[in-house]
Amino acid sequence: MGAVEEHNDGVDEPGWDVDPEDEISAAVEMVGQHLKLRREAAGLRVAEFADAVGYGEDMVRKIERGARIPRPEYLDMADELLGANGLVSAMKPKMREARYPKKVRQLAKLEERAVEVCLYSNHNIHGLLQTGEFAGALLGTRRPAYSDEELERLVAARMARQSIFGRSPAPELSFVQEEVTLRRPIGGRMVLRRQLERLLALGELRHVEIQVMPTACGDHPGTGGLIELLKFRDGTAMARSDGEFGGRPVSDPKRVRILELRYGIIRAQALTPQASRAFIEGVLRET
Repeated sequence: MGAVEEHNDGVDEPGWDVDPEDEISAAVEMVGQHLKLRREAAGLRVAEFADAVGYGEDMVRKIERGARIPRPEYLDMADELLGANGLVSAMKPKMREARYPKKVRQLAKLEERAVEVCLYSNHNIHGLLQTGEFAGALLGTRRPAYSDEELERLVAARMARQSIFGRSPAPELSFVQEEVTLRRPIGGRMVLRRQLERLLALGELRHVEIQVMPTACGDHPGTGGLIELLKFRDGTAMARSDGEFGGRPVSDPKRVRILELRYGIIRAQALTPQASRAFIEGVLRET
């Protein structure tokens, strides 16, 4: 995707479709209008502008009416061509955010606020821990299958959420992974090996603890599925579990306490972070 040597002719277009029901569509429309006004002020017809940036006229029109989210490289080319002195390129962060699904943006905002994040995963390595290639392979197993564009957007959104690891001040991050998630060869042997190496690297961060729940431990309260617990600076919290409250996020203290209790038991029954590291190293040698 992105810039091309000659003309794109609509094959790999420079953007992503907009969900009209998503409130961020208003921001996309505003950017499109801004681009149209600058193009017209520069005295360029749509055909001339499309030819200069190397993309189809139809795509330029879609972007200008807010029906398509422009890619960063498209905005950079427009900025240079229209002499915007960085004002068009400055729209890249907002448009990058706009391409992520609404639910992902909402989750990312909650994670940005959290001072403590606790996550138990029983059937896949958690998204915050995944490599890009592992995430792509995992999302690629979905049926009905995602389109290439949908898959690209979902992987990009998942990778963007991982900025939480470099945040300052750093939140406390606790992960408990079921043993089976470390052994399922999603994407093949080498993809899994690089994923295990990623877990070991993240586990070296002082504010990150990664623990393994051995399959041999059959009596723990995580059999209901994934548990997510986010605690905020003001003392409030949000939690979610696949097997409780219809899978919906809850913030009521009594309900949060139920999932907090379960996670605490799971964490206590899992291998220690040190023993878990040794366990993951062993699985890596076997893979």
